[in-house]
Amino acid sequence: MERPIRVLVVDDSAFARKVLREVLSKQPGIEVVDIARDGLDALEKIAEHRPDVVVLDLVMPHLDGIGVLRALPTTGAPAVVAVSISDAQSELGQKALAYGAVDLVQKPTSLATDRLYEVSNELVSRVLAAAVLRRGAAPSLETPVTRPSRGTSLVVVGASTGGPHALTRLFTSLPRDFPVPIVAALHIPPGYTEALARRINDTSAVSVQEALDDQELTPGLVVLARGGTNLRIERRAERPYARLETGYVGGFYRPSVDLLFRSAAEGFGAGVLGVVLTGMGDDGLDGARAIHAAGGRLLVEAESSCVVYGMPRCVREAGLALGEAPIDKMGELLVGHVA
Repeated sequence: MERPIRVLVVDDSAFARKVLREVLSKQPGIEVVDIARDGLDALEKIAEHRPDVVVLDLVMPHLDGIGVLRALPTTGAPAVVAVSISDAQSELGQKALAYGAVDLVQKPTSLATDRLYEVSNELVSRVLAAAVLRRGAAPSLETPVTRPSRGTSLVVVGASTGGPHALTRLFTSLPRDFPVPIVAALHIPPGYTEALARRINDTSAVSVQEALDDQELTPGLVVLARGGTNLRIERRAERPYARLETGYVGGFYRPSVDLLFRSAAEGFGAGVLGVVLTGMGDDGLDGARAIHAAGGRLLVEAESSCVVYGMPRCVREAGLALGEAPIDKMGELLVGHVA
């Protein structure tokens, strides 16, 4: 029998702790191991209980939720689901996601009322999904892949909801001698990619940084497109360069995965390997078609580890994906296709 998902509930409101604990404890397969009243208490309880998932309030005395996220190690830490009056698109919500929260559930009110029960179903589903990310999936690939061809020049990656966690898991799994540059576009507002890149870089063998305009992309370097800014690939003397686009270029998202993928296909054709990770919507589908038409290859994250199986599903259902893997095995799959 599989052991239950062990959850720590952190909130400075006694009523919120009561409701969240009650809602989660009623779900088969979930065990609330303890509660914490603030961030300092949370860090002690995390060290004591080693939970799979932490349900974390963001606004607390002594040490807030962002402080807790910053104090957690990049590897081996519990998955964190933030619960806040702020939504995922707010500055606080985006900061939480940038510092490693895998998801955010919005409280319907800041008051101690029964309205908090309205988030019951959403909270349970997000905790279950977070536990899958924390524990990892089966060691085998979920879809057989053909033998990879040689000659990869560039890897481009797209992600949205759940992307900070997925990118962290992917990039920290890569070897120091990864032979080609990687460029990633994550749907995130301005001001957060530098901190995210720095946090991933601290525990990665490869070098991870926020992209600079007119930057040469070298083997083993990973760059993240700046939040709110499109990035395109430019080819000069057979080498790739990052060019930032601050103006409107078309499309809803900035950075746009479609724009990144299309520019890579235009510059490097069959040498491009595209990777589509967790995310809502279909950004990246048109770009994936451009990569495929140019002779490049595409990999997608498996549904089992996605926070939202939207972007990868679109590429897979369009028949464009050469292979797929859960996020804990994506680095292995990626290395196999560029070796």
